[in-house]
Amino acid sequence: MTTTPDTTWENWAQTATDPLNAMGKPEALDGVVVMDLSRGNIGGMVCSSILSEFGAEVIRLESPEGDPARGFTPYGQMHEGVGLGYLVEARNKHHITLRLESSEGQSIFRRLVRHADIVIETFAPGVLDSWGLAYAQLRQLNPRLIWAAQSTYGHFGPRASTPIADYDITDQALSGLTYFNGERVDPEQPHPCQVPTKAGSWLAWYVGGVWSAFGVLAALLFRNASGEGQLVDVSPPEGLARFLDFNLTWYHAAGQIRERIGSLDATVFPYTFVRCKDGYTFLAGFSDTSFARLAHIMGRPELAVDPRFDSVAKRTTLETAAELMVELEAWTARFTAEEILNQVQRDPGTAPVVTGRVNTPLETFQEENWWVRGALQRVDDPMYGEVVVQGPPWKMSETPPRIKWLCRPVGHDNERIYLQYLGLGTSQLHDLRARGII
Repeated sequence: MTTTPDTTWENWAQTATDPLNAMGKPEALDGVVVMDLSRGNIGGMVCSSILSEFGAEVIRLESPEGDPARGFTPYGQMHEGVGLGYLVEARNKHHITLRLESSEGQSIFRRLVRHADIVIETFAPGVLDSWGLAYAQLRQLNPRLIWAAQSTYGHFGPRASTPIADYDITDQALSGLTYFNGERVDPEQPHPCQVPTKAGSWLAWYVGGVWSAFGVLAALLFRNASGEGQLVDVSPPEGLARFLDFNLTWYHAAGQIRERIGSLDATVFPYTFVRCKDGYTFLAGFSDTSFARLAHIMGRPELAVDPRFDSVAKRTTLETAAELMVELEAWTARFTAEEILNQVQRDPGTAPVVTGRVNTPLETFQEENWWVRGALQRVDDPMYGEVVVQGPPWKMSETPPRIKWLCRPVGHDNERIYLQYLGLGTSQLHDLRARGII
């Protein structure tokens, strides 16, 4: 399909990649079998969610009591007995139970892994090895196996054997992000909020899961050429550190440690959130020409030649940035975010000035653009009813990802999976269940 005088690029792109049309198209990972062993860890589930959205058959193994992550939910809010955090990332997965701590469960898993292309696990390093279920052991049974291991300190290094659970909050703290995230530290006006601040979502877990999936896909490409699997070892703090831009290099190059500066920016300014009449809006005009245009829009052209603000270097010092914030908010407080946007768009200048309202979660939920693009989707699930979840971020013309179903109860797919892969029938499963193996 090509664009014509009768079709715009936007129309072509929507026709080619609309998530509503995904179900009739091929899946990139069709036929790929994934065993997800992650336990009490959303990061491993994020990795398997991505693979499942691209068509892999994901088999999620829980202990017979169910994964503790099923209880991860805000203020005890459950939906049909499942925590909201688990509900989001249990999509497209077949759920079976198996007690890996038992010798019989370990034997069953060895049989299962012969059928797997990928294993995802989040156990502390050495745990699976002590059960005879580590990659170095199981690759002997399945040389094509790709093994994605996610743990706080990784599987080698001075701290790899530290008995620490892979928790998002510790991963954030170890990455360095938590230290400089938060309100500006002002020694002259100390405030209880001027403390290291974690990101408001499970950022480290999600970063670890995304990087793990990225590594798995690269490993699949290599396996297609060589026939060999491999270990993919991901530490979420290391993954999150890749998001810290210049901050580690800054320390190495200049001995400077980034402190908490709130909504100011050490690199460019104005590039910040400011108060407006109906909440907050983003405002950027950080090059000299852009700042001159912004000053003109504000009706304060003298700010562009003010000796405090007349260069990028001057505007980014904390003292002058704080002074400039006062000038910016004196203007923005008089208008709504939409009125500020209209003023920026009306100005005939060519230097870029950018602004946009800071949405509340409710306003994001109501944003039509995200619904049209499938970033938010209403999934009508036979077990959980209609639930709104985040959709896959990729829009693809030939092999688009998709959501097929939401969570399933503990052990929901035992009969189908154990029969399909191991030939175990009803009576055998009943015996295993009675003895607490599944």
